[in-house]
Amino acid sequence: MEGSKHSWKAWLYLLPVIILTLVFTVWPIINTIRIAFLKDYSMIGAMGGKTYEFGFANFSKVVTYKRFTTCLKNTVLLCVLTVPISTMLALLIAVCLNAIKPLQRLLQTIFFLPYVTNSIAIGMVFAAMFNMIGKPSSPDSVGIINNFLGIFGVAPINWINVGSEYWANLTVMVIYIVWNALPFKILVLLGGLQGVNKQYYEAAKVDGTSRVRTFWRITVPMLSPMLAYVLITGFIGGFKEYSSVVGVFGENMGPAGQKGALNTMVGFIYDSLSQNNQGRASAAALILFGIILVVTMINLYVSKKKVHY
Repeated sequence: MEGSKHSWKAWLYLLPVIILTLVFTVWPIINTIRIAFLKDYSMIGAMGGKTYEFGFANFSKVVTYKRFTTCLKNTVLLCVLTVPISTMLALLIAVCLNAIKPLQRLLQTIFFLPYVTNSIAIGMVFAAMFNMIGKPSSPDSVGIINNFLGIFGVAPINWINVGSEYWANLTVMVIYIVWNALPFKILVLLGGLQGVNKQYYEAAKVDGTSRVRTFWRITVPMLSPMLAYVLITGFIGGFKEYSSVVGVFGENMGPAGQKGALNTMVGFIYDSLSQNNQGRASAAALILFGIILVVTMINLYVSKKKVHY
């Protein structure tokens, strides 16, 4: 009874947060859903008193755009390639870090630095590393990465400049996204490893179990909840990829002369907003939400079967 008498105080303390959440989170979501079903909706037109037909016209236009299919293909490819690679690398690095006691905290800090660094700034560094200035015949103009590959006899590759091929652009983006995604995953998996009961490893050692078998039979099952978490968040983040492409290629979202070649779903939404077509942007946002929801539900279903709690 005493608690219920003073519950109004708790609601009073929560009121500012509730108001901000309703204004900046709940209402924008509701408004986005509403606008998505208003054909060719434009905020400027709506302010001028123009009315819009209700229906699925925005969705049909979005899915028939050639640019949309390109953005969807790029987004899916980046997710499918980067999430498994970054998760496996993070798991291996976390296992190695867990086994190293000297300088462990220093190494953790070094690996975590990319997570707290601005992604645009990192993208600009990667663009400089893969950049090729002038003609490949000049050894000083092929870029840091090409100079390194040249040590092994690999000819200079046009990674991101004019006339570069799609596979080269995609390779640069995969390397960048994997490198940028590692710190958070390493932190989560390392925390999980440090919580594993050491008796399991001691028992395996007594039985003479090999390290590889110990890894697959003990480490991976015990880390399955954390692995499921990083996979789900990895796919969600992968489908929202945008700033990494801008960091490497700029607003063109592709090499010069190939505008939009590496554009993503989020980039498509921003492009629609910049063209004052809020209806198309809202429809694309709902399609992206649906894709993320389906992928997340599949991951959750699989994790129920494979995760050991």
